[in-house]
Amino acid sequence: MVRVNGFGENIKLAFRGISTHKMRSFLTMLGIIIGIAAIIAIVSTIKGTNEQIKNNLIGGGTNTVTVKVKQGEWDYEFDYSGIPDGFYPVSSDSLEKISSMPEVASVSRFVTRSYVSNVSYRGTNLSGCGLIGVDQNYFSTTGMQVVKGRLFTEHDYVHFSKVAILDRSTAKSIFNSEEAIGKVIDIGSESFLVVGVVDTMSQFQPTIETVEDYYTYMGNSSAKVYVPLADWPILYQFDEPESIVIKAKDTESMTEAGRGAAEILNTALGISETNDSSTGEQQFRYKADDLLEQAKNIQDLSKSTNSMLIWIAGISLLVGGIGVMNIMLVSVTERTREIGLKKALGARKKRILGQFLTEAAVLTSIGGLLGVAVGIGLAYVIHFVADVPVAISLPAIAVSVVFSTVVGIVFGLLPSIQAANLDPIEALRYE
Repeated sequence: MVRVNGFGENIKLAFRGISTHKMRSFLTMLGIIIGIAAIIAIVSTIKGTNEQIKNNLIGGGTNTVTVKVKQGEWDYEFDYSGIPDGFYPVSSDSLEKISSMPEVASVSRFVTRSYVSNVSYRGTNLSGCGLIGVDQNYFSTTGMQVVKGRLFTEHDYVHFSKVAILDRSTAKSIFNSEEAIGKVIDIGSESFLVVGVVDTMSQFQPTIETVEDYYTYMGNSSAKVYVPLADWPILYQFDEPESIVIKAKDTESMTEAGRGAAEILNTALGISETNDSSTGEQQFRYKADDLLEQAKNIQDLSKSTNSMLIWIAGISLLVGGIGVMNIMLVSVTERTREIGLKKALGARKKRILGQFLTEAAVLTSIGGLLGVAVGIGLAYVIHFVADVPVAISLPAIAVSVVFSTVVGIVFGLLPSIQAANLDPIEALRYE
């Protein structure tokens, strides 16, 4: 009885067979290579696009969530309808409860007017800028740093100092090449001394390619002027309900942090979670701007198209698998006498079956690895040619290689069974 080949020997025989028929083996692997390359390229562009959407909406990693008074799904504008009954500034107790939430890294109170037309400097009007009254935690919470001058101090809040901080774009718009620090701007009938210029710590910029992109990503990024929260009654009204901005501990905690904070604020005001059924009108309540959910909704819009593309690419793998089956049947026919000799010397069916299955699996695994390399290269070609963002997915690579091996086993099974069932006497007679 001869010693039968083990798995290691099967691997060696598989590589020997592939090297003996290099061109035939390559053409057999081509369907697998094309299928895997297409899937890797598609998954990479999908993942890159989804990450871009997510980053565009959440601000490139600042992980901030804004909680405002809303009527239904819309921000409530206090200028037009006044303060709703039962609403007050955020209490210290509510702020402390929000700060103690495990998802929250920091929290800040603020009040705002999204678009004001009464900010000017020496007759130059900054129309449509945002005016924000902030507490001392606002800039650190929102990921902003001072680039010139200083931030607000405790003295400014205690003594109601009429001072202002501008963002970089606002300072450039008003003063051009002039130094902003020390200048006096007018907000309505009041004069404010500019003491600082701020900018975001992250230099992330959203990708803007269409008008729709502009309104989606830049709608809340107009010029901004900041004043101490204590000065807000000088410009507007006393006891105006405040909004809060939360910095979540990580991106995935944003939704939970926003919802939890809104629930705390609404509970403090005695607001239920349902609309006012007696009037049929939507009730005023604090609600978070769930940018993470917005990103998910946009990503879901293209989900069906993306799935269809992956299925189409999967057809290439099916074609490649049929090619593997075909070539393995040819291989069995070519090696009929060899199989008969092995069986005559004592090789059992499962050994013959294992040898041919191993050869099919090795063939498709090599095709899978080559497909991964081609797919990554193709993804970057698409990136440079079409300016489409890409992000290589390691799980997709691992699944693709495993799947290509499975394709080899599945489509190599029939030829392997045929080889294992050959009658040794008939095989030895085969010409």
